[in-house]
Amino acid sequence: MSRRHYNLPPLTTLSAFEAAARHLSFKNAAEELSVTPGAVSHQIKALEGDLNAVLFQRKHRGVDLTEDGKALFETLSSSFTKISKTLATIRDQAAIGKVTVGSTTAVAALWLSPAVIRFWREKPEINVDQLSQDRPFRDRPDIDFFIRYGRDSDQSLSHTPLFRDHLVPVASPDIAERLVDASLEDLAAERLIHLDSDDRSWTTWPEWFHQMGHNGAIPIDSRVNSYSVALQLARKGAGLALGWRRLIQPMLQSGKLVIIGPHRLTAPNQFYLVGRPDNELSESARALKNWILQEVEDGSV
Repeated sequence: MSRRHYNLPPLTTLSAFEAAARHLSFKNAAEELSVTPGAVSHQIKALEGDLNAVLFQRKHRGVDLTEDGKALFETLSSSFTKISKTLATIRDQAAIGKVTVGSTTAVAALWLSPAVIRFWREKPEINVDQLSQDRPFRDRPDIDFFIRYGRDSDQSLSHTPLFRDHLVPVASPDIAERLVDASLEDLAAERLIHLDSDDRSWTTWPEWFHQMGHNGAIPIDSRVNSYSVALQLARKGAGLALGWRRLIQPMLQSGKLVIIGPHRLTAPNQFYLVGRPDNELSESARALKNWILQEVEDGSV
């Protein structure tokens, strides 16, 4: 007699395996599951022991799936997707007046949160949940849509263009006054605040200088992994940040940050509203989506 009706191993081991197989990385799977890489490795070893089969080929710089691993991943991926969609439908029916929107912490602080507050005032019957994180939103069926710079790799998601920004050097008023007539060479010699992001679509300082025509050395003296932190450091006079002109408009209007000189680069990508197709959104989610699009059209960002 089987130990369970479906004779399945513990679901925690299947979940860890699916995440590791999808990423082909124990480290990235651990980050997604909010556990340590060692915990993921332990779960997978337990699953391999339960099945008496090797699911991964361990390599020096990562892992590959074995044939058994590929077969199991294909089945789990399809099954988890179906379960996810069913759960999303149930949640939508249970919370018809609830919307979940995601963004980076900077987008949330500089623009989305004030827009949501204005939306609440007009439609207090709709509850909006905001999720803010500075890593890509992957496999989150609980999110109706999220704001993203550049297109998402998941082609099944709907992409609605919001705006294309411009990249400009910004600093505190004192530093900006000192560098009012600065050349690109002058800027490159300043302390630059570099943003480290898991999302490689964001333009970096070296890319900005290269696109502007300066091919000299770009010092890397300061790194942060949050755009909000980069802006705060620039505001406090710790160096120059690469500013997204429309996104940081509130800080420019308040005088907390000042654009340095005429150096401006059109962003390679647009900002998009990414998520489920409109026909899969609840009435409340469509209302918030339309509100965000109108906010962009009215120039709030």
